[in-house]
Amino acid sequence: QVQLVESGGGLVQAGGSLRLSCAASGLTFGSYTMGWFRQAPGEEREFVAGISRSGGNTEYADSVKGRVTISRDNAARRVYLQMNSLKPEDTAVYYCAAKLSWFISRLTNYDYWGQGTQVTVSS
Repeated sequence: QVQLVESGGGLVQAGGSLRLSCAASGLTFGSYTMGWFRQAPGEEREFVAGISRSGGNTEYADSVKGRVTISRDNAARRVYLQMNSLKPEDTAVYYCAAKLSWFISRLTNYDYWGQGTQVTVSS
């Protein structure tokens, strides 16, 4: 059974930082492209960042580029999202996702999803 479990969310003031973590189990982690998505109330789920199977390639949404870094540790079966200079508009539930693919996808067509972790940024 595949499980993706996010952690690290919370309440932070604008300008602050958070590091999200996603622990994967039940899959051959190194065979999966990983992504972080977010969904704010009343909004569609949107791509935040993605990382290739080896970690050699990354992609970011324009809205977070320069403030966010995605990384992965294949030995630990974890993917991370370091978020700095947080803004109130970053407030959302953040989801980790896995896709059996060579390529990073910005679409929500991932194979597995976590339950999400809430990030709230106060002004």
